[in-house]
Order: sequence, then structure tokens, then C-alpha cells
Amino acid sequence: MNETTAVLESRAYIFWYGPAQALHDISCAIPTNAITALIGPSGCGKTTFLRSINRMHDLTPGVRHSGDIQLDAESIFAPGTDVVALRQRVGMVFQRPNPFPKPVYDNVAYGPRLNVLAPPRELPDRVERALRQAALWDEVKDRLREPGTALSGGQQQRLCIARALANEPEMLLLDEPCSALDPIATQRIEELLVELKQTYTIVIVTHNMQQAARVSDYTGFFYVGHLVEFGTTQQVFTRPTDERTEAYITGRFG
Repeated sequence: MNETTAVLESRAYIFWYGPAQALHDISCAIPTNAITALIGPSGCGKTTFLRSINRMHDLTPGVRHSGDIQLDAESIFAPGTDVVALRQRVGMVFQRPNPFPKPVYDNVAYGPRLNVLAPPRELPDRVERALRQAALWDEVKDRLREPGTALSGGQQQRLCIARALANEPEMLLLDEPCSALDPIATQRIEELLVELKQTYTIVIVTHNMQQAARVSDYTGFFYVGHLVEFGTTQQVFTRPTDERTEAYITGRFG
């Protein structure tokens, strides 16, 4: 992969929870305007790595790291890094939908209001744009003052995606975003991600091998804290270079 195509690069990144080492020398480059899937069995380190990308571990007691993660060729751990600004650039969507106990409109407007990303007169347009990008506008345009928690599970997850998009990030991180959704809602999210990669760089953690094969352009396989293999999804799924990758993808362990 040509390094200039990567928006984010991990360089020998190591992470500990107290005395327990969770990640070992993670090195990879995340391509721009593509979907990268991180796969592997539970506890393998993929979510730890995902949360490292926008420094979600900062307030976790006892953690430490070495190595580096660079966004647009700048270390995210550099002294003086504005972590709030980093999280605006690198949005996060969690496993279970977590809308705020606020109206739909206020859920999406929350980030731009809090961080003064747009003057008040521009907020309605920004909210509509984010909801349209999340393929939710037509379903909620007449329900903007209703609580976000009143939406269906799939709608709530798309609302959370819209909330992240309202900050106009460069990257979107998703930690098993479909694990709590039914097949129809899952399909909507997958179709949405394929559309969004035209504008955003996306990294998704998933236990669903079929989902990774359907939506991702690149795949990284994690196993006991190691990034065993990273490549195009076609290569990883059809011509894996490591027997552990093949064993996991074919269901011989999980």
C-alpha cells in the first residue's frame, strides 16, 4: 500500500491494562476513503486498538502505551494535542445505540453546539445534512422534537451515526455497530457505510465474518493482542498468509 493513501498509521503500538499487555507491536496503515474491518475472537485486542485511535482510554486507570499512532502524519499522543479536537476528527459509534435523552434534533446538534462548530443559524442545515448522510432524514423529519430514545433500535443507531457526522469528522470508528440489531436494520447500516466511505474513512470492529466480507475493503485479523494479518479483504478472506487467519475465518475457532 502506498503510504500516501493512508490517513492513519499505527507504528509498533503497544498497550497495557496495568500489568496485562493487550496489544503487541501493532503496525498498519488505514487507507483513506475505504472501510477497514478489524476481526478476531473476543478479547483479542481489536476494540482496544479501535478506542486508542481517538484516545478513549485516556481516563482509564492504570493504562499505558508505547509506539505511536499518527493521523495525517501527526502523532495523536504529541504533547499539547487537543483531545476534544481529535475526537471531532475521529468520530465513534458504539456497540449499542446510545442516544442522549434529548429530542432527535438536539442529539444531532449536540456536538456542533458544544464545540461551537457552527453559528446557531447554520445548525438546522448541519443537522439535516447529517441526518441525510445517515439515511434517517426522511424517517424523522417530522419527529425532530420527539425523544431520540423513541426511535427503533436501527433508527437509534443511525441517529448515533448522524450525531458523529454532525461534527464533520475525517474518520468514523464503529465498534460492532450491528450486534444489537435485527437483519433488516443491519442491512441498512451496511448499505449506509458503503455510501459513507465516499466521504469518510471508516474502521469497523465486527465478529460477523459475512459482514466484514460484504462491506470492507481491507481487513485486519487480531489474535491474542497481535495483528496477525492485514490486507485487502479479498486477499485475507481468499488467500490468507497465516494459518491462524484461515482457521478463524473458516470457523475452526472463535
